[in-house]
Amino acid sequence: MIRLLLADDQALVRGALAALLDLESDLTVVAQVGRGDEVVAAALASRADVALLDVEMPGLDGIAAAAALRAQAPGCRSLIVTTFGRPGYLRRALDAGAAGFVVKDTPAEQLADAVRRVHAGLRVVDPDLAVQSLTVGDSPLTDRERDVLRLAEGGDTVAQIARSAFLSEGTVRNYLSAAIGKTGARTRAEAVRLARDNGWL
Repeated sequence: MIRLLLADDQALVRGALAALLDLESDLTVVAQVGRGDEVVAAALASRADVALLDVEMPGLDGIAAAAALRAQAPGCRSLIVTTFGRPGYLRRALDAGAAGFVVKDTPAEQLADAVRRVHAGLRVVDPDLAVQSLTVGDSPLTDRERDVLRLAEGGDTVAQIARSAFLSEGTVRNYLSAAIGKTGARTRAEAVRLARDNGWL
């Protein structure tokens, strides 16, 4: 029996996934959490074999939760199951140690098969997303450019971003300018949108 942990901040989605996966004779859902920062503790307590992680969750996103699982609960493999099929997310998830990445509209039998394959030590990636990822390529942004863009996403001024990031205003302007150039955007709002759409943030 393959023991599953479900992590998704939407209770309805978690319940639907649990109901579908519990129909499989070799799969059993042993834990459910609604926050990314609860994943490791739940995995350890339930002795889960595979954690199905949403990307966007409070506390810790699914990609960071996959990295935490790899470091603190290596016996539990992670499979990202998300609405947000963005190429940049795929690369970041695999780099963080996720064994698979599928989108939520994957048919139930394919999702169950993905779980089995991840449990068996294989890597599973949504084929359409894999093609997109190869087309888009890796994120061109540095970690600091990404941090500054995340802060800019809320509409903060350069001065506010500088205070939050412990940088000078000139440095913030330089990072924003570099991010705008690298994303091919005309404004910082467009740079944020493009980076978010590609899964680089």
